[in-house]
Amino acid sequence: MMVMEMRSLVAALLVLILGHFTSALEVPLDLPQPPSITQQSPKDHIVDPRENIVIYCEAKGKPHPSFSWTKDGTHFDVNEDPSVTMRPNSGTLEVDITRARPENFEGVFQCTARNKYGAAVSNKIVVRQSKSPLWSKDKIKPIVVKEGVSLVLPCQPPAGLPPPIIFWMDNNFQKLPQSKRVSQSLNGDLYFSNVRREDSRSDYICYARFTHTQTIQQKQPITVKVLTMDEINDTMADYYNFTEMVLNEAPVDERKPTFLIPSGHSSSKMVLKGHVLEMECIAEGLPTPEVSWTKVSGDLPGSRTSFLHFNKTLQIVNVSESDAGDYRCSAKNQHGAAHHIISVVVKATPYWISGPPKNLVLAPGENGVLTCRANGIPKPSILWSINGDLIENSPKDISRKVEDDSIIFTQVRVESSAVYQCNISNPYGYLLSNAFVNVLSEPPRVLTPANKVYQVIENRPAFLECSSFGSPIPKIDWFKDRKSGILDGDDYILHDNGTLEIQVAQAQHKGKYTCVANNYLGISENHVYLDIKEPTRILKQPVDKVVQRGGSVLFQCIVKHDKDLHTTVTWLKDGEELLDDERFIVEFESLSITDISESDAGSYTCIVNNTLDHDSATAELSVVELTPPPAVVHGRPDPPTDLELTDHKKRSVQLTWIPGEEHNSPIQEFVIQYEDSLHRRGHWHDLARVPGTRTTAHLKLSPYVHYTFRVLARNAVGLSEPSSPSRMYKTDPAAPDQNPKGVHGSGTEHNNLVITWEPLTGLHSNGPGLRYKVSWRHKRPGTDWTTVTVANNSKFTVSGTPTFSPYEIKVQAVNDLGEGPEPAVVIGYSGEDLPTAAPANVQAVVLNSTLVELRWDPVPSHLIRGHIQGYKINYWRKHHKHNSDQMEQRILTFSGNQSRGMLPGLHPFSHYSFEVRVFNKKGDGPASKTQQFKTPEGEPGPPASLLVTNPSLDSLTLEWNPPREHNGHITGYTLRYQPVNNSNELGPEEELALAANETSVTLQNLKYSPRYKFYLNARTSAGAGPAIFEEAVMPDKAVSNRQVDIATQGWFIGLMCAIALLILILLIICFIQRNKGGKYPVKEKEDAHTDPEFQPMKDDDCTFVEYSDNEDHKPLKGSRTPSNGTVKREDSDDSLVDYGEGGDGQFNEDGSFIGQYSGKSSSRDNDEGPESAGAPSPLNAMNSLNSFV
Repeated sequence: MMVMEMRSLVAALLVLILGHFTSALEVPLDLPQPPSITQQSPKDHIVDPRENIVIYCEAKGKPHPSFSWTKDGTHFDVNEDPSVTMRPNSGTLEVDITRARPENFEGVFQCTARNKYGAAVSNKIVVRQSKSPLWSKDKIKPIVVKEGVSLVLPCQPPAGLPPPIIFWMDNNFQKLPQSKRVSQSLNGDLYFSNVRREDSRSDYICYARFTHTQTIQQKQPITVKVLTMDEINDTMADYYNFTEMVLNEAPVDERKPTFLIPSGHSSSKMVLKGHVLEMECIAEGLPTPEVSWTKVSGDLPGSRTSFLHFNKTLQIVNVSESDAGDYRCSAKNQHGAAHHIISVVVKATPYWISGPPKNLVLAPGENGVLTCRANGIPKPSILWSINGDLIENSPKDISRKVEDDSIIFTQVRVESSAVYQCNISNPYGYLLSNAFVNVLSEPPRVLTPANKVYQVIENRPAFLECSSFGSPIPKIDWFKDRKSGILDGDDYILHDNGTLEIQVAQAQHKGKYTCVANNYLGISENHVYLDIKEPTRILKQPVDKVVQRGGSVLFQCIVKHDKDLHTTVTWLKDGEELLDDERFIVEFESLSITDISESDAGSYTCIVNNTLDHDSATAELSVVELTPPPAVVHGRPDPPTDLELTDHKKRSVQLTWIPGEEHNSPIQEFVIQYEDSLHRRGHWHDLARVPGTRTTAHLKLSPYVHYTFRVLARNAVGLSEPSSPSRMYKTDPAAPDQNPKGVHGSGTEHNNLVITWEPLTGLHSNGPGLRYKVSWRHKRPGTDWTTVTVANNSKFTVSGTPTFSPYEIKVQAVNDLGEGPEPAVVIGYSGEDLPTAAPANVQAVVLNSTLVELRWDPVPSHLIRGHIQGYKINYWRKHHKHNSDQMEQRILTFSGNQSRGMLPGLHPFSHYSFEVRVFNKKGDGPASKTQQFKTPEGEPGPPASLLVTNPSLDSLTLEWNPPREHNGHITGYTLRYQPVNNSNELGPEEELALAANETSVTLQNLKYSPRYKFYLNARTSAGAGPAIFEEAVMPDKAVSNRQVDIATQGWFIGLMCAIALLILILLIICFIQRNKGGKYPVKEKEDAHTDPEFQPMKDDDCTFVEYSDNEDHKPLKGSRTPSNGTVKREDSDDSLVDYGEGGDGQFNEDGSFIGQYSGKSSSRDNDEGPESAGAPSPLNAMNSLNSFV
């Protein structure tokens, strides 16, 4: 035991001694060195099965290393699998999943990078594909619970990789509200400490979001029904077979808390160091319990502790060993409390104590140590390997000795170069690190850039770097200026890495420093420079101010800084940037605020900053209410006086003045104007504006100008009169500072190029003799510039150019003192001409009855001969079934270089022709070959008309005309109608299908209604078109009833009988008059003197019917029947105009009445029955009377 302790002590002393002589170095890549792993995939590498698998392994070394892989501990031959490739000069594997199944590449991969000096290995990379399985689609029975009880809605998401994130939402994708009564547990279940009526809903949905595949899975909705005791008895039978019952007969009383999770009085939990510890306690009870946490064996770590999910979850981040112990969660309400103890055990995966082992660079014969020092809970074991093989299986090396977590090297040789692997592991994980030992001889080299300048603020520390490499490690010495002596001690500290520190840099330390690196193989030196800068200080700080509302304030911040450092001044209000408000005027050393309000009160900080230093100062602004001042008269300010020019320079001058009287209104700004008496005498121009708090301005000037200045003051009332002009200040001429802007090249003809530009003003000419050097050349290799000089013009035309060719153009300003700066080159094009080619492969793709997609091959740019503006589609409706002569020419334009476009608004069931042509700014190119397409049938238009005729109490006739736009073959019509009562309420709708060839329909047996609404639409194979609407007003039922009632009155019947008697007497008289000339019977006379014009009438057209042989049935001689079945009035007002068997009696136009009677004798009445009765009908007589009236 003592021997082992002594050996450990000796090893520790050796490490300390040898560590003094060696340190980790980065070997320049141009020198030989073993491999080093620079990039690798994570140990747990989860891949998306939808994407190619990439397993990273990158390494450096000299020579560049080669790479090999193992899978599950055996060699993985990349060349045997065509779906696997290795990136060039890399060990990174790529698997094409279109040629392989991702699950075939799940396993443990390890990469080895090897060259002739050793081999480095990667971590063991466990490759697994992410999974996002689906939830079962089984329907979940509704849950019925009694109000007040606890409830748990299980989520139970499918096992995914990595585990999903769980959340609950409703059907509208809104998160379900959670509270201390309702909350989600860590496993995703939804817990109710007690349920309420408002918890009843049918859309409790658990969602699982799988982050790796960016997918979300949804569980079937859960229905929860919360019932009171009164509702339970009513609904028990309905839910018994179809719900999950959580009921008992007893009412739910208030109760003390009990824990839903965790169960029991105590539990335990293990957590890894550095991870997040989450413990939860969810309690049920009524009223809802409050949950609190304490640590039994100490205090909770405040900065790392959070209480989540309404105090039900205790979270501790970045767990350490001190977090182990017992934690108590307590749930309390007014009826009692419940407690649970959670015992936390902290374990730890291996972790570095002083970092992973560092590479060693040793010269032959030197000593060194590789240290692999780590810890863990439980304590990890250490396993050393060399070039990927266990060190005990490698050849013996007398210069190498393994001592637990260190390898000690003594008197190394070149052959000792190798890569060592240190593997530290315990049950919870492992650490694997590569560190090489590189044995080589190399003279020193300084890696710090030469002649580097270090700038340091006076009285601050300075650090001058001297990064070097050499083997053996070179010794570093520093010298100042002429190497008068080595710098060490006093003001200087030399660090192990070669850096020289000057603790307090002052002006005497400024100068040149030399760093010298040397070993027995050579010497190298480098020069750097130290520059001492003045500190940045605020000489005059802003002071606190109290200002009335509506007033103004000025904060000053006078700064002293090094003139070579770019310094900025920034103002903050209450620690934040100033608002973008024109009331805030920021100058380099001041801040002014006008029209102050209460919101402007606060802290104002002036921050002075540059690359090396900064300073700041703060002042408070207080805003008080405005006290009413005495009545004052406000006026415009008086003009400034005593203008003076100072600080004369070639391009600038300083102007000062004395403000005039403000007239009770503060001056807001000064306007500085100038006159150029050399170029534009008598014209004044604004040059600058400065705040009203300043009386000086630094003015930037242009060469070759004769300046005269004046100043105007502005306040709230207005602008003052101008001051008296200053004395003239002449600036010397100079070459132009700028070139013309807006240089442009384009052609007005197909064979020219017009170059234009914006000419410089006299102010920008900078000198006499302003002219322009115009240069151009064809934009192709080997073309020379052509240059002309143009004066007094801003345009030049180049003739004889090829059509639409690119040219490089530049325009340079020149005056008598020289040329302006080198001008920028712009691209212009010579003139355009009409395109010479038409689009090819023109075709139409019919999308529907009104929309077609047109496609074509774009015209090559060299055939467009100009800037393409777009394509024009010329199309026309060539023919359609119902109007074959109609032609509709239209043009549709597509801007830009398109190859397709949509043609909308077409007529269905039509033939179209179209052409495509390209156009540029010059015009249109030739048209493509005419193409045709036909649109399919569409929905028809509405019928052209709809008319209601012959309305009666229970019937009417509808007549219509077909649609003007058939848009196809009409297959029929659909008639919909419904009654409307006097309150405009609609009755039930009826629908009637009609044939395509029908244009009218009579509706019988309609239920009486004051109005009817009718909707008629046509149909094609594409569907029904829009309907036409018509409304019919039906006859008044009350009027019809009154007519019938009159016809049944006794007085009216008597009147009709009297009229019938009168007609009978008239008939007898007519018979007598016609038979005066003879005594033979009427029948014989009729037989002898038959009227040739006599025609028997028919029943259907009111003409006489055939009579029997009985003479009483013979017609009257000389009676006439016109073709329309009526007898017109001729000589006598009381002539009989019409009569016949079964005919309706009516008044004719002259008022005479024709009654209904029979021409048969009374002896036949009994034989022929009531149908031959000649008594007049009161109803017919009434109708006849109405017609007359």
